[in-house]
Amino acid sequence: MSPTEEPDPRPTTARPRWWARLLDPTRYLRDIPEGVRPHLARLNREGESFLGAGSAIGAAILLQYSLPTRVSSYQRWVFPTVALVLLLVLVIGIQGRLDRQSPRMRALTLLTIVVMSIANGVAAVRLVRDLIEGEGIQTPSTLLWAGAAIWITNVIVFALVYWMFDRGGPAARFIVKDSSPDLLFPQKAMASGAELWAPVFFDYFYTSFTSAAAFSPTDVMPLSRWAKLAMMVESSLSLVLAILVVARAVNILD
Repeated sequence: MSPTEEPDPRPTTARPRWWARLLDPTRYLRDIPEGVRPHLARLNREGESFLGAGSAIGAAILLQYSLPTRVSSYQRWVFPTVALVLLLVLVIGIQGRLDRQSPRMRALTLLTIVVMSIANGVAAVRLVRDLIEGEGIQTPSTLLWAGAAIWITNVIVFALVYWMFDRGGPAARFIVKDSSPDLLFPQKAMASGAELWAPVFFDYFYTSFTSAAAFSPTDVMPLSRWAKLAMMVESSLSLVLAILVVARAVNILD
C-alpha cells in the first residue's frame, strides 16, 4: 500500500479457522469492538445457534425412552419418534442460526414443546398415581431414576417455553434488540455493558433448573404475567414430584 492510500475502514467479517483461534486466540479478537466479548459479537452479528435448544430436545428424547414401561408405555415410542422427526425438520429448516422470523419453524418448535409436555405429563401422572396407591415401581433406584428423568424433562420443557416466549423468541430478540423483556436477567441490570449482553438457550435452561430446584425464582425475575404463571406451575410440579418420589423411595428402603 502506497503512503497516499488510506486503509480500508470497513471491518472484516472473516473468522479464522478453529485451529487458528485455538493456537492464537488474539486473532479472534482483532476485529471485535472494544468491550464486546467474542461470543456476544457473533451473537449480535449472526443470531443465536440452534445447537443448545436442539441438544436439549435430543436429551429429552433419550430421557423419555429411558423411562420404565410402567410409567411410559405407548408414549415411550410415540414421543421419541414424533419428536425426532420434528427435530430433524427444525435442524434442516433453521440451518444453524436463528436470524430470521419463520412462522413455520416457530410453529414446529411450539408443536415439539407441546408433544414433549404431553408425553412427560402422562408419565408424571402415572408415576404420581403409582406413588399414591403404593403400586408399580418397587426398587428405589428405578423409582429415583424415573422421577429424575421426568424432572429433568420438565426442566427442559419450561426452558424451551422461556426461550421461545421471552421477548418473542430468539429470532425476534435478534431482530429487535431493545424490546421489553419478560424475564429480567441480572446481566441486564449491570451499570455498564448491559446493552452488549444477550441471553441464549443455556441461560433459559439455567433459569428453569434453578426455578425447579429452589421451587421459586432465583436470580432471574419474571416480569410478565405469563412468565410468573409458568414459574409458579414449574415450581409446583417440581415440588410435588420431589416430595412423592423421595417419600416413596424412603418408604421402600424402610
